[in-house]
Amino acid sequence: MKSPKLIGVTGGIGAGKSTVCKIFSALSVPVYDADSRAKALLHTDSELKKKIIEAFGEESYNDDGTPNRAYLAGQVFSDEEKTKVINSLVHPAVGKDFQKWVDQNNNHDYLIKEAALLFEAGSYKSLDFVIHVSVPKNDRLNRVLIRDPERSKEQVLDIMDRQWGEGKKKKLADLVVFNDNKQSVLQPIIKLHDQLTRGKEI
Repeated sequence: MKSPKLIGVTGGIGAGKSTVCKIFSALSVPVYDADSRAKALLHTDSELKKKIIEAFGEESYNDDGTPNRAYLAGQVFSDEEKTKVINSLVHPAVGKDFQKWVDQNNNHDYLIKEAALLFEAGSYKSLDFVIHVSVPKNDRLNRVLIRDPERSKEQVLDIMDRQWGEGKKKKLADLVVFNDNKQSVLQPIIKLHDQLTRGKEI
């Protein structure tokens, strides 16, 4: 059986990756949400859990076995080295989980992997094609502050500063989709879908 093409969807916080992925879902294309799966694996992956506790201490998990998100967020907030440590533990676990998911969905022409840190983590190298969802920084900041009222402006800017800049991502992406309410997001996605389902080169 021919393996499905693996298509990445990425973009900075507030860019609207989920909006683009909803279009793919509406076209009956399976979507793997790497960020949601990472959160789930912190609950369910015993090996990952053990490594997190070794790196960050027993306080990393609550008495009921759930991740102590406030504690972990406090550990990595504004600490680049600790951010690198937690990413070095979580990203490989997500990579294994993604491969298992691909094997379970290999009857499709192509599959979508949605991930905020696709470029930063280097996982884009294992994909066939990458879509970068682009939106100006100020627009993204305003969207996130409205969407996540529990986050402060400082926290959102800190997250943005840790993500690669637009210019760097655009150079590596195979397709840039502008989700700035001025251009159609739907059109380039439908075009790509047609190419992929007809077996054309992308």
